[in-house]
Amino acid sequence: MATTAQVIRRAQLYVPGSSMRFLEKSRGLQAVDSVAYDLEDSVTPTKKPEGRRNILEILNRDRVPGIREQAVRINSVGSGFALDDLTEILKGKHLDCLVVPKVDAASDLHFVTDVLRQKLPERHAAGSKNPVKIVALVESARSVMDLSAICKASPYLSGLTFAAEDFALDLSLTRTPSLHEFMYARSAIVTAARAFNIPSALDLVSTTFRGEEGKKQLQEESENGKRFGFNGKQCIHPDQVQTVQSVYSPSKQEAEWAVRVVICDRKADAQGRGAWTLDGKMIDAPVSGKARAIVAKAELCGVDVKGLQERFKDEEPQ
Repeated sequence: MATTAQVIRRAQLYVPGSSMRFLEKSRGLQAVDSVAYDLEDSVTPTKKPEGRRNILEILNRDRVPGIREQAVRINSVGSGFALDDLTEILKGKHLDCLVVPKVDAASDLHFVTDVLRQKLPERHAAGSKNPVKIVALVESARSVMDLSAICKASPYLSGLTFAAEDFALDLSLTRTPSLHEFMYARSAIVTAARAFNIPSALDLVSTTFRGEEGKKQLQEESENGKRFGFNGKQCIHPDQVQTVQSVYSPSKQEAEWAVRVVICDRKADAQGRGAWTLDGKMIDAPVSGKARAIVAKAELCGVDVKGLQERFKDEEPQ
C-alpha cells in the first residue's frame, strides 16, 4: 500500500478537542509519535462545533518539533457527526491522519475515503506521496469478524487499533489485568494488519497509570502488547508516552543483535550460505528478515544505527 512507508506510531496520545488548554499544552510535548486530537468520546454533542474550531486552529499553526504526526479522531460514520467533522477538519494545513472510531464494516471507510478524495483531490490523486492516512478503531464483534474486508476498504488505511472498553461492552466481557479475555480479538487485529501490510497495530488503552503500581501496570501491558505483535499503544495521558514509546522501540540489545545479523547475512549471502549461526543460534531467511525490520525501526526511533554498523563491521557469520 502506498501509505505504509516510514510510519511509526509507538504511542498515539488522545487530546480532547473541546479543551484549548489541553490542545495548547500538547504542543509543548518533547517527543511523541502521534497526537490524536479528539472529537469523539471526550467531546459532548453540544461541544462538537467548538471542538472542530479549536482543532482546526491548531492544525493551521506551524508544526512543532515534538510531534511527529498530527491526527484527528472524528466521530463514527454512523453518529451523524462525521461529515461535519470532516468538512471542517480537512481544511487543516497540517493534518496527517484521521482516526475513525467504531469501524464495523468496509462501508465506513468507503465513506471517509470518498470524502477525502472529494475535499482534498490533490492529496489523494494516483501517485500522491502525502495522502491523509486512516487509522481504524476495532471496537465490536462485527468489526473483528469483518477485518478482512475492512483492511481492503481504503488505500489510505495505515493502522488498526483495538478499542478494548467498547469491545468488552459489546461482548459483555470483564476486563482483567491478564487481558486473557481479549486474546482472540487482539490476535486477529495483529494478524490482519500483517496480512494486509498495514504498518500500525495499536493496542488497548491502559486506564491505570498513576503511582508506582500504575506505572508498573503500564509497563507490563506495553510489554504484553509488544509480545503479542502490536507495534504501538494508545495513550490517554502525556505521562504514559515515554514508557510506551520506550517499550515499543528496539532495545539496545535488540538493535545490536539486529545490526550484527544484517552485517553477517550480507557476508553469508556473498559466500552462498543460506543458513549460518551467530552466538550459537541458527540464522536463516526469516530471522534475517526480522533483523532488517528491527534495524529499519531503530533508525526511525533515533538509534545510532550507523555507529552500530561501524562497531560491528568486522563481525563474521559462523
